[in-house]
Amino acid sequence: MPTPEPAPRVTPPPRRILVAGTSGSGKSTLAARIAEVGGLPHVEIDALFHGADWTPRPEFERDVDALIARPCWVTEWQYTSVRGRLAAAADVLVWLDYPRPLVMRRVVRRTLARRIRRIELWNGNIEPPLRTIVTDPDHIIRWAWRTHARLPAMVHVAAAANPALEIVRLRSPHATERWLCDYAEAVGVSIAPPKRRFRPA
Repeated sequence: MPTPEPAPRVTPPPRRILVAGTSGSGKSTLAARIAEVGGLPHVEIDALFHGADWTPRPEFERDVDALIARPCWVTEWQYTSVRGRLAAAADVLVWLDYPRPLVMRRVVRRTLARRIRRIELWNGNIEPPLRTIVTDPDHIIRWAWRTHARLPAMVHVAAAANPALEIVRLRSPHATERWLCDYAEAVGVSIAPPKRRFRPA
């Protein structure tokens, strides 16, 4: 049996936290969980970026600057125009470096569920019709596939530019759960361990 991957320790607990990962990896879900555990405000950066009809909000960069000026926050590490500022202001960047097959399963399942249920996302937007997977080269599923290999280089650049920025690289959901438990312990909160999934022998 392979040795479980060790989860990085959390000491002292960070107060300004970025979560990085390919689209569909679970950035926003993890950011919200970190915020809940740590008692920190979570601002979903997609909500700052997307206006009605998927148009970029002109106030986006100004709102990001206001966010990172706060003493504590959790958000996702996205958008070229603000990545550098976010990394410079953060204490830690939690990187969900999951395998491409896992990420693609997640993004496909999420996209289908959002479209079929017509779930409202940010500022009244919903997922576009499923046919746009074929017609739109920047459809979220195609985007996730195309950009999966780009993130390591971007994290490397951010780490080199910000020596004080702690990089936490998590390569599996199990490692992520263990890191979150360590974070909870560091801030003095008890959380339930993840449920085990038993497979038939």
